[in-house]
Amino acid sequence: MVEPTPLRGTSMHDAVATRLRGMVFDRELAPGEFIDEKQLAQAWAVSRTPLREALKVLAAEGLVELVPHRGCRVIELSEEDADALFPVMALLEGRCAFEAASKASDEDLHQLKRLHEELERHAAAQDIDGYYRANHGFHSFVQQLAANRWLDRVTSDLRRFMRLMRGRQLALPGRIDASINEHRVIIDAFVQRDAPRAERAMHDHLMAQLAALKKLRRAELRAPARRAAGMAKPTPPAKSKRATREPRHAR
Repeated sequence: MVEPTPLRGTSMHDAVATRLRGMVFDRELAPGEFIDEKQLAQAWAVSRTPLREALKVLAAEGLVELVPHRGCRVIELSEEDADALFPVMALLEGRCAFEAASKASDEDLHQLKRLHEELERHAAAQDIDGYYRANHGFHSFVQQLAANRWLDRVTSDLRRFMRLMRGRQLALPGRIDASINEHRVIIDAFVQRDAPRAERAMHDHLMAQLAALKKLRRAELRAPARRAAGMAKPTPPAKSKRATREPRHAR
């Protein structure tokens, strides 16, 4: 249920777009879900015009798609999309880590270590949502430290699609523990100011996320089959209480 909180501002459709984008990233609007324009317009006390303008912005970003005669729905990334996207992001984020480790000041490293400590706390508590948010903050800060506007532009563009999966791979048993170990390697490379190692560690971290996501999907596909097999298990026939006697002539 959308909270009835009116939106105000000089650029109304920008404000609406920001809120819609947040709902998509937080899965308040789930992948494949159609967006109820009337309900949102009423809840936010805005007309349909800025809402439709905002949806055009999100459509241009690739976060929603227009379905003729039905309206807008949130895009849903396929397994093939993930297979294609993660290696590209691994290259980009690896380069971000390389440039960030080369340029970071002592104060930058202090802030990065603080973000890593936050990750450690969420990992110790096995808090998936908290870890996901802290992880996004860590990666975004590394991107900021790289201070390369062209790298920032393309990485930010693709990071939107990564956020659509909202860290689903963290639901895999043992994944948070593996992820924090990967982050320990990354932060150590930064502390040592070893840019090539930071690049490798970040690249491998992204590819480990893809491997975990694929493993989780395989487990999810097997689960219904196992349940179906359990329900279909035949009941053994009841044994007859009558004793079977060998006919005398059969001796």
